[in-house]
Amino acid sequence: MAQVLEFKLPDLGEGLTEAEIVRWLVEVGDVVAIDQPVVEVETAKAMVEVPCPYGGVVTARFGEEGTELPVGAPLLTVAVGESSGPPAEGGDEGSGSGNVLVGYGTGAPPARRRRVRPTNGAGASALPSVPSGASGASGASGASGASGALRGAGAVDGARVLDGVALADGGAVSGGTARAGAVPDAGSGPAVAGGPVPVISPLVRRLARENGVDLRRLPGSGPEGLILRADVESAIERGARRTEAAPAPSSAAVADGVRIPLKGVRGAVADKLSRSRREIPDATCWVDADATELMRARRAMNAAGGPKISLLALLARICMAALARYPELNSTVDMAAREVVRLDQVHLGFAAQTERGLVVPVVRDAHARDAESLTAEFARLTEAARTGALTPGELTGGTFTLNNYGVFGVDGSTPIINHPEAAMLGVGRIVPKPWVHEGELAVRQVVQLSLTFDHRVCDGGAAGGFLRYVADCVERPAVLLRTL
Repeated sequence: MAQVLEFKLPDLGEGLTEAEIVRWLVEVGDVVAIDQPVVEVETAKAMVEVPCPYGGVVTARFGEEGTELPVGAPLLTVAVGESSGPPAEGGDEGSGSGNVLVGYGTGAPPARRRRVRPTNGAGASALPSVPSGASGASGASGASGASGALRGAGAVDGARVLDGVALADGGAVSGGTARAGAVPDAGSGPAVAGGPVPVISPLVRRLARENGVDLRRLPGSGPEGLILRADVESAIERGARRTEAAPAPSSAAVADGVRIPLKGVRGAVADKLSRSRREIPDATCWVDADATELMRARRAMNAAGGPKISLLALLARICMAALARYPELNSTVDMAAREVVRLDQVHLGFAAQTERGLVVPVVRDAHARDAESLTAEFARLTEAARTGALTPGELTGGTFTLNNYGVFGVDGSTPIINHPEAAMLGVGRIVPKPWVHEGELAVRQVVQLSLTFDHRVCDGGAAGGFLRYVADCVERPAVLLRTL
């Protein structure tokens, strides 16, 4: 006898709480295999093909193309036969899904299921009941369901599963790991006697905790009362409005005109930039530099043969050398612990403008790459950004950002720090300008460099020293030889 299993939108990682359906890859009635992609969704980070952990016949789809769904919302249902889906009692362990997005899959057989006896003879279904923990994104019940919930967090004693989400009764959830016996905070402990707080994303919990929002008192707008990020942000906004002396502008004043939803990449950018301005006490310093010798050195390198070296790669190498001298600018601030965390590795973000908006791909371990490797990685990530093929992992985790806004034909800017980083170097266009060179007026290739930094991690001396060193390397590339 076939079972009808519900597949829900799984946790796509990196704190993402919703996704927009871009294109369905299957129709109702299609036969799907385990791990076959069934839908293409767009998150605030990238386009993602979502594989189904069940094999069988698609019986229903939820949501049209263009619909935005929260994590945990139903995507489709699949009629699973005895040999096509997760194994029934006594089935083979290897017949489940091996695919993982963020700890979800059906790698282990589900727990024993009991058949539900019908309460009346007329409308009773012959299908066995599916526990709610088994029908969620993890595709399995018990410990498997818990492990597929909060980004692969393991099940712990006293943990419960509510619609595929691990919610601890006796332990708090921190960073995706359940800790038995920990003191629950306002966003991680159980609710009142009515049950646990229905929150999936650790990001939503942290946002609530940092802004003093009590999740126990907050109604959720998601399925079955799920609390979404938008619910927490609305509560924060309502609290801010109550403290303002001036009344909020009436909706009639902004009723006319075209309304463009802040969602997807545009919404993610708006959220991140607003948070940066709200939380980071930033300051900016800038300097003009003579880039004539740097441009000459690049031409000589490319004339020598081999792969061409990009200007962005040379600027990145200069940044790596400067960060080695001033490591405080490769930091993040943990206000909860009141600590500045200096990072050992440099994951370099760089701004890229695409049709979908501004994105910041990240070059992993940029400090360990030479100019050729940096050039190749910049080219790969830029092409992926243009085609919308960047993964969430390629758009997150940066520790320092290099922003070449000179491509827009502008000389200077005051960058907004890419939260939670501590600094961003901006580079304007390189243009011929009058310049005093070796005591005489000459026409030189001049660029304006600007550094926006978090004043909590350092003072102006360190920031000015960093920027001056970058300018010295631009003006005299031989200075870099000391770091080779």
